[in-house]
Amino acid sequence: MLSAVHRLTDADGFRRAVRSGRRAGSATLVVHLWVDTDGAPGPAQVGFTVSKAVGNAATRNRVKRRLRHLTREHLAVLEGLPGRAALVVRALPPAADASYAALGADLGRTLAKVSAA
Repeated sequence: MLSAVHRLTDADGFRRAVRSGRRAGSATLVVHLWVDTDGAPGPAQVGFTVSKAVGNAATRNRVKRRLRHLTREHLAVLEGLPGRAALVVRALPPAADASYAALGADLGRTLAKVSAA
């Protein structure tokens, strides 16, 4: 579970990350990273989007739980960025059938792409 300070819950944060942030995709997910280097530093925040195209409610919740756990392991990368960061992880329909290891590999690869750019 992500702590409350690391949760991205407001619509403006999601919108800012998706529209103005860097993007990288894989077969199972797309990540959007927005970094605010002008403002005061703060904790990195992470939000998740899992649409009905992924599956029924139980499937969507399973995908979200896996992504939350995997993202928590990568918070150190986000905290190392200058300024405040907002990350949105959007699950694609193949995420429903992907294994935990495959989701972890895709998340690591996409985070490396957006944080390096």
